[in-house]
This record gives sequence, structure tokens and C-alpha cells, in this order.
Amino acid sequence: MAPLPQLLGRPMVPDGGRETHLIYHHGVDLPDSASFPLDDDERGRELLQHYYDAYVDIARRAGAGLQLETPTWRASRDWGERLGYSPTDLRRVNRDAVAMLVRLRDRAGLDPLLVSGNLGPRGDGYVAGEEVDPDEAAAYHALQIEAFAEAGADLVTALTLTGTGEAIGIVRAARSAGLPVAVSFTVETDGRLPDGTHLAAAVTAVDAEAAPDYFMVNCAHPTHMTPGLAGGDGWRSRIVGLRANASELSHEELDAATDLDEGDPVDLAKSQDALRPYLPNLALVGGCCGTDARHVATMWGVH
Repeated sequence: MAPLPQLLGRPMVPDGGRETHLIYHHGVDLPDSASFPLDDDERGRELLQHYYDAYVDIARRAGAGLQLETPTWRASRDWGERLGYSPTDLRRVNRDAVAMLVRLRDRAGLDPLLVSGNLGPRGDGYVAGEEVDPDEAAAYHALQIEAFAEAGADLVTALTLTGTGEAIGIVRAARSAGLPVAVSFTVETDGRLPDGTHLAAAVTAVDAEAAPDYFMVNCAHPTHMTPGLAGGDGWRSRIVGLRANASELSHEELDAATDLDEGDPVDLAKSQDALRPYLPNLALVGGCCGTDARHVATMWGVH
């Protein structure tokens, strides 16, 4: 398998805050912030295609590669069951999501364009919850990861993880399925994971047990990431991607908010650029909650 382009230093555009964009800009009802059911009807597929096409355009104008995440952050067993999806349904959903982006790649003519099978935490991405056993996490996430592999995904990306145990399990499941894997932690306003672990300790702990291809940080404002990046050098070289929230609000405040805080795209881009000196291997720069194509285009200087 060829090395991932971002690990060779190729700049790669990821997408933005898909669910918040669809909810607040298109009025779509997404229970549990799950966008995967949209791929089950024609109108939903049209919305997803329109969303992804905007990032194809950004990457083309920026002269960069592109990595698109499948809309499957909530398409795992527990979350799927809450929405009435059986394990068989979820295997189909995850395969179909990869196939949708493979078709987009075929017509986009952009190289490289990576299709990333996206998964999220078993629990709430804003709350740490109980400590997760890595073996249990591997078994839980295996169905989704195997579906990605069967459908031809280029890699797995786990976003908004809150602790190391689940990250280790996800890496093990991805290795069993033969897929490269990226682990992305979220942090609170103090730069620590929701369970209180320092980002450096989390990266080091996961690398010691089951090293992913690279790490990311997502679902936090750059000013929240900054304290987490302080101290030491070696571990920071393992962080290859950032996907920042538009808002400076904490996770608790965002969870309680009823209106979208889009922040300012220019200010967000500047704040994210300020993190570059900490991260010598940074290649993927995109958005998370509250962001859309405007924010990501600004990050890449093509707004």
C-alpha cells in the first residue's frame, strides 16, 4: 500500500463541520447529529453531494490534495440502534457511504483524493464517560471498519475521541482490517482531553500500545488547542491534522447553545495558522463544528 500523501508532506484539504452546516444552513433534522441516514434518500444524497463538491472546489483552487470523510460519524452499533438501524443496515450504510465518495472521486478528477471512513466515539464526543477497555473498543468498532475496508476506503479516521483506551482499540481494529488509521482527540479549553489527560500523554500512550499512522486534534477552537501543544517536541511531530471549531465556546457551552456560533473565518484561520510553529508535520487543515466551506477556503487562502 502506498504511503498516505499527507505523511509525505503533501498539503491536504479536509472538509468542515458537516452536521452543523446541514442543521443550521439547510434546516435538516439530524437526531443525535447523525448524517448517515441522508444517504438513504434522494434529497439527502443531493445535500451531501453539494456539501462535498464545495471542498473539491477548494482543493482544486488551492492546488492541494483532498481528504473527504464519509458521513458515518454516528453509524456505529449503539448510535445506529437508537435510530432504528440493525447491524446489517449499518454495514450497508457504511459501505454505501464509501461508495458515494468513490463515485465523487471518479468524476472530480482530483489527485490525490482520499476517501476516509469516518467513525466517532461510542459515547458522547463532548463527555469522557467511563474508561474504555481497548479490546472492547476494537470489537465494537470492527463492524464499521470492516465495512469501510470492504468498500475500498483509503483509510479510517476516528474523530472527537475523548480518551486513550478507545483510540488504542480503534487502531487495533483498523490494523486487523488492513487499513491505515488516523486518531483525532478533542480537547477542552485547557488543552486537555475531556478526561483530563494531557494531549502529550495521550499521544504517547496510544503510540506505545498501538501506533496509528498519525494523530489529529479536532472539535476545539485553536486557542483551546494551544495550551495542549505546549511542552516537548517529539510527540508533536505525530500530529498531522487539525480541524478546528468556529466558536471559542467550551464543549459544555456549545452543547447548551440553541444558535450556531460561526465565529469569524478570517480570525479562525489566523488562530489556526498560529499553531503551525508547534506542528512541523501539519498537512491537513480544516474545520469542525460551526465551520463550512467559507471557513476552510479562508484557511487555504482561496476565499
